[in-house]
Amino acid sequence: MPGELVRIGEKVISMGRIEDTIQEILQLRSAGFSQQEVASRLGLDRTFISRLETLGEVRKGKRIAVIGFPLSNSGEIGRIAENRGVEYTWLMSEKERWELVQGESALDFFNYIMEKIGALRRFDLVIFIGSRKWQKIAEALLGCQVVFLELGSSPITEDCTLDPQRFEEILKQVVGEKPAGVGKGSDGC
Repeated sequence: MPGELVRIGEKVISMGRIEDTIQEILQLRSAGFSQQEVASRLGLDRTFISRLETLGEVRKGKRIAVIGFPLSNSGEIGRIAENRGVEYTWLMSEKERWELVQGESALDFFNYIMEKIGALRRFDLVIFIGSRKWQKIAEALLGCQVVFLELGSSPITEDCTLDPQRFEEILKQVVGEKPAGVGKGSDGC
């Protein structure tokens, strides 16, 4: 939490100061300052700046998949992903999610989900759209970089709308330049 103090042995660490410094580093780097310029300006080692960037890096040009539920505009989000060259999408509405669960025996459902996880593990990056509850689970199961787009708090029991422009901007950052003619909207249930 911002402002929280953490004791490590004899030291008392300010989480807020760490977070503020990281924000400043990223803002300066985004503004075009070199790693060395930022390090000198803030009194840090250049290698720290490099390691920080490596820690949060989402690489371009890698294999990308998108999974999301429960989405009211899954068709629109799927088209945007396809236009961007995303190789794999699995997007469901709340109704489709329940049909999936109810339409199979427990063993068949388990096997189906394990096949989906196996397919998703072959990607370098997975964009996961859903409730925060699933973020850590996705990161643990998929073993790859996960970009998480939150639709709402768990449990989500109705379809939510993902802002297509926001989704397009995320894809622009991880895939490349934005194609013309993509629609606009807003997140939320």
